[in-house]
Amino acid sequence: MSPRSAFLPPALFDYVAAHAPEPDEVLRDLAAETEAMGRVFNMQISADQGALMGLLARLVGVDFAVEVGTFTGYSSICVARALRPGGRMLCCDVSEEYTAVARRYWERAGVADRIDLRIAPADETLSALPGDQVIDFAFIDADKTGYRGYWEHLVPRLRPGGVVLVDNTLWAGKVVDPAANDEDTVALRAFNDYVRADSRMESVLLPVADGITLARKL
Repeated sequence: MSPRSAFLPPALFDYVAAHAPEPDEVLRDLAAETEAMGRVFNMQISADQGALMGLLARLVGVDFAVEVGTFTGYSSICVARALRPGGRMLCCDVSEEYTAVARRYWERAGVADRIDLRIAPADETLSALPGDQVIDFAFIDADKTGYRGYWEHLVPRLRPGGVVLVDNTLWAGKVVDPAANDEDTVALRAFNDYVRADSRMESVLLPVADGITLARKL
C-alpha cells in the first residue's frame, strides 16, 4: 500500500499506481512495516513517486546524491538503486528510530554499501561537505521551515544539469488556503515563491503525490 495522493480521487490514484512499475518485495515489505507504525506512515513517499525518483536519477546520471529527510528509507532505496557504478548517496536525518528501519531494508535491497547515513541536523551535515563536493541529484523531504536553508546548501554544489526534488510543496492544498497560516504552510508558500524566482535554476511544481518541485541547475 502507498500513501494516497492529496489531489487524485481514489479510483484515479489506483489507476495511476497500476500503471507505475510494480514495487519489488523489499519495497512492499518496507511500505507494510512503515504502515504498521500508524499515522507517521503519511511521511513515506508513494510507490509512484519512488518510481519517478528512480527514473529521474537514471536520466540524470548520478555519481553523488544527497537526501535530506530519510525516514524509513523508501526514497533512498529508489535513488541508490539508480546510481551509476561506484556512485554514493548521503542521507541526512535526526531519527535513530526510523533510520534503523531504513538500515535493515538497505541491506535487503543490496544498497547499504552505497549509502552514508548521518544522524545530525542536516544543516550541520551539509555545511561540513567539502567545498569542491559536486552533487548530481538531491531530494529534500524534511522539516518544512528548513527547506530554504537546505536549498541554499545544495544548489551551489549542484552541477550544471543536476536536479533537486522537493517534496510536499503543495501541502495537501493548504498553500492556497487563505485560512491556513500555520508555520509550515507559511514557510512552504515563501519557499515556493523563492524557488520560482531563483535564476540559478529552472523549475516546475508538479501535482504529484503531495506536490513535488522538480528543479534543474542551469
